[in-house]
Amino acid sequence: QVQLVESGGGLVQAGGSLRLSCAASIRTFSSYAMGWFRQAPGKEREFVATISGSSGDTYYTNSVKGRFTISRDNAKNTVYLQMNSLKPEDTAVYYCAASLRVGTFRDMYDYWGQGTQVTVSS
Repeated sequence: QVQLVESGGGLVQAGGSLRLSCAASIRTFSSYAMGWFRQAPGKEREFVATISGSSGDTYYTNSVKGRFTISRDNAKNTVYLQMNSLKPEDTAVYYCAASLRVGTFRDMYDYWGQGTQVTVSS
């Protein structure tokens, strides 16, 4: 029933920008909080940002505050992650996730996309 498909990843120079998209096949998209996580090789998957389904409240990990913006378009069943001022440390596979609960912890999310690679060169 639920499918999440990320797109928009790629290779960029440090200081550049990317906009990730996640198309969600969810019956009641607005009921779900949507999140972005990332995972670099050899590291745990970490929280990046989330946006609530009802209020649109957003939360970010400290390392991306002021650089990344999460947003959603409920009419399109899509969540976005605008990434500006990218740093090499942002290099990771970025995953879209959906949850009926609002939170920053990986185990709270019920559905996950396949991920999209973001590589930031020096």
